Amino acid sequence: MTTTPHSANFQPTVESLDIPGWLRKNLFNTWYNSLLTLAILGIFGWILAGFVTWATTEAKWNVIPANLSLFFTGRFPSDQLWRLWLVLGIIFLLGGLTWGILARSVSKLYSQPIIIGLSLWALVLVLVPVPLLARFMLLGLLAGLVIMAAVGRWLGNSQPQWTRWLPFAWFAALLVFVWLISGGLGLPVVSTNLWGGLMLTLLMSIISILLCFPLGIAMALGRQSSLPVIRWLSVAYIEVVRGLPLITILFMGQVLVPLFLPEGMRPDRVLRAIIGLTVFSSAYLAENIRGGLQAIPRGQTEAAKALGLNVPLSLGLIVLPQALKIAIPSIVGQFISLFQDTTLLAIVGLVELLGISRSILANPKFLGRYSEVYIFIGILYWLFCYAMSMAARRLEKQLNTEYR
Repeated sequence: MTTTPHSANFQPTVESLDIPGWLRKNLFNTWYNSLLTLAILGIFGWILAGFVTWATTEAKWNVIPANLSLFFTGRFPSDQLWRLWLVLGIIFLLGGLTWGILARSVSKLYSQPIIIGLSLWALVLVLVPVPLLARFMLLGLLAGLVIMAAVGRWLGNSQPQWTRWLPFAWFAALLVFVWLISGGLGLPVVSTNLWGGLMLTLLMSIISILLCFPLGIAMALGRQSSLPVIRWLSVAYIEVVRGLPLITILFMGQVLVPLFLPEGMRPDRVLRAIIGLTVFSSAYLAENIRGGLQAIPRGQTEAAKALGLNVPLSLGLIVLPQALKIAIPSIVGQFISLFQDTTLLAIVGLVELLGISRSILANPKFLGRYSEVYIFIGILYWLFCYAMSMAARRLEKQLNTEYR
């Protein structure tokens, strides 16, 4: 009898190269690749040198620290800014708790890269051109994040039954955020006309994402329904909305919808913008999720039926979780696109991050400072988009169970 050796004995050998060896193999392996590499490096070096020269000699960066409050909070009343600090504190504390709970199984919570990253963030907070009290408060929030991460890890290991309430805590926190920002119920009301800057961008993006996700799932399931009426309605919704530009939907919500409502019934313009973003993004999200549903083999559904599961249970417990895992890259891409699409709200009169920058540039003191302002808001958009992308990659890595 012949025995086959274990496949572990035939693992492919991986060639390890040092940096000079990697450069020779990938960038300087032939004479024309060497010339192409040198030409590209020369072009990038020339562009970088020009940018550094402009940034250090010609640019007038005083427009950024002079308008930081406008960039981040818009025209929110200065005597009510403590409410936004409270919102930021809740985010940091809940974020640290979530970090600790999700990392409860790692061997070392504060690894070297995390310590370096936290140190860099602390350095940035120290150098931020804000009053001294605000710097101490930002450092305190960062310290609270670190402490709550340790608490969350302890809670996740010692009291794992409490971790299931974490999503509800975030949902309750979102309601608290809206109450703190808008006022009412004992707090002075702050008109949405005073909302603006990064605060308005984040608020509208988060609420729109939370609303469009279940709506997109419903439309994706409806498009694959065996009931003709539900399938036709879902197809009509998806195809009609995908055939319209977002700016058209926003204009319809801001201008046309109030014309068809009774006298005195005029929804808030921020609410109308959120509905427009939700309607638009849910149609694209439905197609992304439908692609994930079609990737699930039919045998999964048949196995669920063989086990005695009905259609809702088989969808909720077997099919939909696998489909969402497959569609994570496209779903997150749609969320990033939604976050970037908030810049169109400036066209319909909402002073989000791009809109407030236009207001700043209209100030005679800062005329012509377009490059400095747009580079700053571009960095802000990149930071949040990259954070969403990095979180999606970590989620994919945690859910990648095929080869465990």
